[in-house]
Amino acid sequence: MQRILWWLRRDLRVQDNLTLHQALQNAAAVIPVFVLDAQLWRSEKLAPARKQFLLESLVELDAQLRKRGSYLIVREGDAARELVHLARETQADAVYFHADYTPYARKRDTRVMAALDAAGIDYAAFNDIYLADPNQVLKDDGTPYTVFTRYRMRFEQNVAVPARYALNQNLNTPPHISSLDVQNLITARNSNYARGGATVGMQLAHDFISRQNGLAAYGESRNDMAADATSHLSPHLHFGTVSVRELIRLAREAFSESSARRKQVSARTSSENAKVWIDEIVWREFFNHVLYHFPRAAHSAFRAEYANLNWDNDAEFFQAWCEGRTGYPIVDAGMRQLRETGWMHNRARMITASFLTKDLLADWRMGEKFFMQNLIDGDMASNNGGWQWAAGTGTDAQPYFRIFNPMLQGARFDPTGAYVRRHVPELAKVPVEYIHAPWEMPHAVMTRIGFQLGRDYPKPIVVHATQRERALALYKHTDARAGASLKKRSKQMEMSL
Repeated sequence: MQRILWWLRRDLRVQDNLTLHQALQNAAAVIPVFVLDAQLWRSEKLAPARKQFLLESLVELDAQLRKRGSYLIVREGDAARELVHLARETQADAVYFHADYTPYARKRDTRVMAALDAAGIDYAAFNDIYLADPNQVLKDDGTPYTVFTRYRMRFEQNVAVPARYALNQNLNTPPHISSLDVQNLITARNSNYARGGATVGMQLAHDFISRQNGLAAYGESRNDMAADATSHLSPHLHFGTVSVRELIRLAREAFSESSARRKQVSARTSSENAKVWIDEIVWREFFNHVLYHFPRAAHSAFRAEYANLNWDNDAEFFQAWCEGRTGYPIVDAGMRQLRETGWMHNRARMITASFLTKDLLADWRMGEKFFMQNLIDGDMASNNGGWQWAAGTGTDAQPYFRIFNPMLQGARFDPTGAYVRRHVPELAKVPVEYIHAPWEMPHAVMTRIGFQLGRDYPKPIVVHATQRERALALYKHTDARAGASLKKRSKQMEMSL
């Protein structure tokens, strides 16, 4: 009877799982195993929220497997050593796993495959956590894309979503194989963090697709910071507690022209909003594509001319940014939301990243690392791509002079100040006209509400207009291609941001 080890990593579900589907096609018994990679498990970049989410997802996965004649075996240590040992212990014929594409994962998997080869154990890898293999969407000359819009066009031409991989048989896992008790690893649960597991993930997906301000209105609602009408599915995508294929299917099925008519919803509007959300998933694919083909971007600027910018890297400013006490309410609200919940609204991520790199003139890698240390959905490719986008060092076609004005961003995307008041409660009584610039509040108003700037809330640690000019000078000095019209064009752009 052939046995296959199913090595889980970022595919923590049983439904619509390509690797499991293939294992069940080729073996009479499938043995699920998760290895707590010692290097990752004890890394300072493993955010507490992400660690809790992972453990909860493993607990639920074990419960789902037990309904199917199986259970989850959890080991801790070096993946190559543990998998070879377990394959011998269970007399497994092969190890199946999904392909992973980060620089670290590729090095780890190369070591694993070499160890399995040396032990005479077969293996196979399958693309499960993305819709496309990084080599599936390439230019006509076989080179990778570096511009999103062109990548998206080719992606839509080349990538199809297959039918669901049904799970209609038991795994027949042999009994009594030793395993860590994951439940014991969950010490004290932080209720501010989002729950892990496939059940929660699918509930979020169905809620997002069905609610009025969800998918049907995504194009208009996604930037409403107070309402936070986003899906919150990114941690589930990162750990694979939901299938990215299933999310695309659900979105397309929900807002096809016929279903939109049945629900008396504009078919055109609904499908356009669904397309906007699906494009966000394609961005995830694009950032994975870029990091795979340009692994140096994990540690250096994608655009080589910005690899050695002369950042200020002021330690006190950076600490103020981390703690949400910069004196700019929309920035501080985002940073406090991150520290408290392990989550930050996507618009806030762009604002806070722009502020760190363009106002505080701090190296984007400092922010990237802090986000990874705190985000529940911390994903190397997406985090790196987002930070390099904000810093102007990445693949984005726009020049570096995109500089977010925190006051304008707050007024536009949190017009009533509800998001700020939720996360910066000391500003709760500030009138709406001053909520994004409390330093402009007249003394009489401050007295009336019992508020004192510098005592109850910090004064701005920098002057945005001054720092904006310094940022432009920093980049302009580096970029020999900057034209004479740079200053005029950058001012025009800022007014729209």
